[in-house]
Amino acid sequence: MNAIISASELAGDLAGGDPPVLLDVRWQLTLAKAAPFDGRAAYAKGHLPGAVFVDLDRELAGPAGAGGRHPLPDTGEFGAAMRRAGVSAGRPVVVYDGGLGWAAARAWWLLRWAGHPDVRVLDGGLDAWTGELETAVQAPAEGDFEPRPGATELLDADGAAALAGSGLLLDARAGERYRGETEPIDPAAGHIPGAVSAPTTENTGPDGRFLPAPELAARFRALGADGSRRVGVYCGSGVSAAHEVLALEIAGVPAALYAGSWSQWSADPSRPVAVGPDPV
Repeated sequence: MNAIISASELAGDLAGGDPPVLLDVRWQLTLAKAAPFDGRAAYAKGHLPGAVFVDLDRELAGPAGAGGRHPLPDTGEFGAAMRRAGVSAGRPVVVYDGGLGWAAARAWWLLRWAGHPDVRVLDGGLDAWTGELETAVQAPAEGDFEPRPGATELLDADGAAALAGSGLLLDARAGERYRGETEPIDPAAGHIPGAVSAPTTENTGPDGRFLPAPELAARFRALGADGSRRVGVYCGSGVSAAHEVLALEIAGVPAALYAGSWSQWSADPSRPVAVGPDPV
């Protein structure tokens, strides 16, 4: 099953007799001192017909702390949030955001990891949608989804460190953060020793849509994902890395996610930090 869906395909599915559950996961990374982005307010101004708003910070992540800025949510709380949004195990789910794709990919990854069999991301997000929008706040019937974690691979800090040596660990952040030239958010600049720089922004074209699968496959082969070793991904807090896991899936490469990512790793002074353009 394809992990992404085009706007035209989604329009056809919504017009059919068994439309998917639509989740609006608009979110933006807010730097210190900046006014926080209000995804719920953006949703209220206009969203895809029938879509339900899901809050990444409160429903797709646990409280920030030792586990990072966006640790995985409590499984029971995540399941309850998805059921409130109308998610059921036997009904397809389509998630979208404002166009960047990171937040939608986080929802996609969490639902897949928790065992939902049919989840796709709207390629290009809201910007790709040419149909009408609505402003009515949706209150769907309760779904029946019960999370069963473990359907996809999850890494902790030790697992990420091991994979950087035995397999391929990709760093999905901007190159300057990987190299240690700047760090606007987390405690230290640099990268996990052995990790390879692979900015997630290079997985999409100017329109925000994913590159074709053959191009993504060629990109990841050039980075070392040639099918001979396990692949994992991290970023700052496990959001843009989910987008890279999605890009890898499109390319036919299974990959694990280090959810704690750099925000967890760099907060632990016992963890080594590498700087510069090379993995080590």
